[in-house]
Amino acid sequence: MQAGQRTVGPETVRMLELGHPWIIADGYTKRWPAGEAGQVVELMDEQGRFLATALLDPQDRIVARVLSRERMHLDRGWLRQRLEAAVALRTNHADLGDTDAYRLVNAEGDGLPGLTVDRYGAYLMVQLYCSGWRPHLKLVTRTLQEMLQPAGIYEKSRPQNTRELEAAGDNKRYGRLLAGTAAPHHVEVRENGLTFLVSLEQGLNTGLFLDQRRNRRDLVGRVHGKRVLNLFAYTGAFSVAAAAAGASRVTGVDASPGYTEWARANFGVNRINPQRHEFVVGDCRQVLVDLLRQQKRYDIILMDPPSFSTTAKGRFTTRGGTADLVAAAVPLLPAGGLLIASSNHQKTDVADYLKELRRGALQAGSGLQVISLAGQPEDFPYPVTFPEGRYLKYALCVKGDT
Repeated sequence: MQAGQRTVGPETVRMLELGHPWIIADGYTKRWPAGEAGQVVELMDEQGRFLATALLDPQDRIVARVLSRERMHLDRGWLRQRLEAAVALRTNHADLGDTDAYRLVNAEGDGLPGLTVDRYGAYLMVQLYCSGWRPHLKLVTRTLQEMLQPAGIYEKSRPQNTRELEAAGDNKRYGRLLAGTAAPHHVEVRENGLTFLVSLEQGLNTGLFLDQRRNRRDLVGRVHGKRVLNLFAYTGAFSVAAAAAGASRVTGVDASPGYTEWARANFGVNRINPQRHEFVVGDCRQVLVDLLRQQKRYDIILMDPPSFSTTAKGRFTTRGGTADLVAAAVPLLPAGGLLIASSNHQKTDVADYLKELRRGALQAGSGLQVISLAGQPEDFPYPVTFPEGRYLKYALCVKGDT
């Protein structure tokens, strides 16, 4: 596609000069000539000065994403250079010992905004968060094949109502094979020396959240001989890590029977007897009430809820809902017990998230000391000019007396 030119207003100029990669729809972009998703355009200020080359996505709120601060063509040579830089970053800076499931391309963090590529063993998974990449998907696929020779390359589509579908445990086939040979129904991958089952075709997600790898490794050193409660356990990755590291008993809670069975299977492939641990299907908020009534106690409670979920009992959202969860969980801990609270909600920054934890502690009438605040691992880089890229919050808090 030939690059056209698009004029942006003073506010967008200022954001571009600060290094932000997004052009948000405004009065100026509404006057742009008609364009197609995937068109490569040159962004200019009102004086005609070149600012950046961007990928057009005219129907989205983010109408264009910056590919380069220089004039360029989105061709095989340019794309290969970006992909090689992404691979080199993981090779040189990511701790991937005994791990073959990780993020290979992290969108804006690797100069390919709106595009992610994950490795799952011998397979690659491409996801498009921007319609502008759709016309270039064959180019992306061919270049990945040439560079990495995977057994197969899949794409998982991102429907508009992803959050609601995730909350409902939607298990339709969202993955499709783009190149290579088809994967088995469940692919075995390695993370920190443990084995996990992932699905490249079924469901909106694969069954393993790669951005928590380093945090799961941290958990391993804290759980020996401890009673662990894992809320919103999903397919049990944190539960497996805790059980393998010698936790005396791991209780995993999730609203989905299907994910709970998947968690049992993850225990099985690691030769951990699921009978020695506990799997509870239920709404985590109601389960917390029941556990308190039963006077249960845990040494470590981990909560990693989706940013949005719906069950028969109601809705959960990160803003507001986190405080109530913390207030319900803290009474189950002894003084000195560990509360691990995590959120991947991009629109809630670290300061606001800590306010939620504070509100929950005050509701429970208990002190919480933050001893560590982590984020995503090295394979999820983000530009310092793109604060939205720092989305994962993982807070380790020790319960105090007051």
